Amino acid sequence: MTRLAVLSDIHGNLPALEAVLADMQQFAVDQVVIAGDVVNWGPFSAAVMERVTRENWSIIRGNNEFYLLEYNTPRQPAHWKSYTLLPWLYDELKGRWHQVIASWPDEISLRFPDAPPIRMFHGSPNNPWVSISPLAADNEVQSKLASVEESTIICGHSHLAMSRRVGRWHILNPGTVGVPLDGLFTAGYMILDGDSSGWTPTFRRIPFDYAPLFAEFERQRFVETYGITAQLLVEEFRTARLQVHPYNEWRKTHQPNVPESPALLELFSAVDKWAFTPLEYHLNREQNGR
Repeated sequence: MTRLAVLSDIHGNLPALEAVLADMQQFAVDQVVIAGDVVNWGPFSAAVMERVTRENWSIIRGNNEFYLLEYNTPRQPAHWKSYTLLPWLYDELKGRWHQVIASWPDEISLRFPDAPPIRMFHGSPNNPWVSISPLAADNEVQSKLASVEESTIICGHSHLAMSRRVGRWHILNPGTVGVPLDGLFTAGYMILDGDSSGWTPTFRRIPFDYAPLFAEFERQRFVETYGITAQLLVEEFRTARLQVHPYNEWRKTHQPNVPESPALLELFSAVDKWAFTPLEYHLNREQNGR
């Protein structure tokens, strides 16, 4: 039997990563694999890079690695010019870590001797920006996976844990280490046991201390320096819920020509955010009231 620890979407959250690694010690894992989005959002991207590259782990790029690699290059999309957090990410990782991430693959095929092969990518095949939603119709999922030979899939990006069978594929998402978006203040990862009959997941949710995150944001004067997106980002950590996406959707629908400002954010604070939040993120609303 082969045993893997599968992590994804760490997002620069060192306290959450440390809690996961401590929990992992009780399992005799053969290998650790990381399905992208190691950096960005949390304030400890460089420290997280230091930790995950210390071991012989298999790591792929997610969309947040592309934010770093494409920033301020001819490849950068025009609309990124309004993204206020890209200079923050670049300044944190330029130099050594930028070079390391530049050499990571976008997806990999894992082939152990005693279990079926696995394809690991961040969002969808050849697209780290589009996730496989737990609520997506089977035909939509099959269309995305049509080119994938391996019958077992590991993906991330949605931050939502999933074990789902569609057609000939077993699709596994370990959830997020660093940015829970289901109202539960825990770091998620997956232990994956494989033999000739296939792969069996065990999903783990581990509490961690948020205080160092907020202290580091304060130390960096993050909100004061980077504005409204930064304020919404910190609120995602405070609520374990989407904030940036609902704000952008509301603004696009109701205030498309209004410049971003604290007054606009104040208007948004009175809005029913669930109306602008995708249904797959409505988990645990009754449990915690958020």
